[in-house]
Amino acid sequence: MAPRRSNHEGSIYQRKSDGLWIGVAHMGYDSLGKPLRKYVSSKKRTDVVKKLKNLRRKIDDGLLLKNEDVKVTELFERWFDDVMRHQIAPSTFSNYQTVVRMHILPRLGNKKLVELTVSDVDKLLSQKADSGLSPSTVRRIRAVLAQCLDQAIRWELVHRNVASLSRSPKMVRHEGRTLSPDQARHLLETLRGHRNEALYALMLSTGLRRGEALGLRWSDFDRKTGVLRVSRQLKREGSLLVTTDTKTSLSRRAVNLPDPMLKALLAHEERQQAEREWLGDSWIDSGYIFTSSVGTPIDPRNLYREFQAICRSAGLGDWHPHELRHSAASLMLAQGVKIQVVSQVLGHSSIRMTADVYGHILDPDRREAADAMGSMLWNTEGP
Repeated sequence: MAPRRSNHEGSIYQRKSDGLWIGVAHMGYDSLGKPLRKYVSSKKRTDVVKKLKNLRRKIDDGLLLKNEDVKVTELFERWFDDVMRHQIAPSTFSNYQTVVRMHILPRLGNKKLVELTVSDVDKLLSQKADSGLSPSTVRRIRAVLAQCLDQAIRWELVHRNVASLSRSPKMVRHEGRTLSPDQARHLLETLRGHRNEALYALMLSTGLRRGEALGLRWSDFDRKTGVLRVSRQLKREGSLLVTTDTKTSLSRRAVNLPDPMLKALLAHEERQQAEREWLGDSWIDSGYIFTSSVGTPIDPRNLYREFQAICRSAGLGDWHPHELRHSAASLMLAQGVKIQVVSQVLGHSSIRMTADVYGHILDPDRREAADAMGSMLWNTEGP
């Protein structure tokens, strides 16, 4: 006669075909009223009793995973299809897929989620670093995996995020190259009379990103106050030029124009109006402040090529349009503008980000603080 079951032990029986002891935990019913059960097994009845008690405890504590057979590949497929394609821009979506396809799935794709460990992730990141990938790329691999595992936790497929627990590779931040005040003034002088003079002057004087400047519309410009509202960016996605939201929520901002910049933008508006009248029906009224010669948006790639040609003709060498943004921040800080204000003008997500990138420019301020404390506490004068 089989031993009597203890309370909450669940159903236990011995299978006739192979003599294996089976334990059944009842988990309620699904949406159609069908009973939900979870099974454990062992050659010994005492082992099944222990397994069943542990299983029952997990069920009662809400720690039971939905499906312990899901593999990493399956998780990413579901994550991309059910979540990420609705959450991020197509270009970012494509980038994530490339990271997963090239770097994560070849190593971890066939592994079950419940068997994935911190050691597995650390080994993956180490191998990628040893293969010659940059620290930023390795960090991107870790970040994408961590985001996906966060969703796995929400779906109750794992209890913890092993990617977040792994060690992130160190980043060596390189200071962005910036124009000196003399170089900046020389560039503006070289641009005088150029069709896109106002565009480059705006990026240099306000630190707007290339996409933000190209995405500006005349409706964003308050001519009376000299304020621009930045709320979108123009970018290329495949063969199309599209406007999307700014990089972050804090990137949506108001930017005050210097008086000379305001005059340059008003002069640019007059010039564009003359082009519109000259072309007549051939002009395409896109509403953008900065356009091609027929009124269409400016392709960011064309802007890059044009800017390089301008810099070479000015004798400055090769420069990227984004370096105008670095230059704007550096020149503002060098002129004593508070870092909090610079951070707001640039649309950074935090002051810390501004300090990390441009903190080297604040050395004189730190020296001034040290001299002030020395004078107060020891009655000394700074060097």
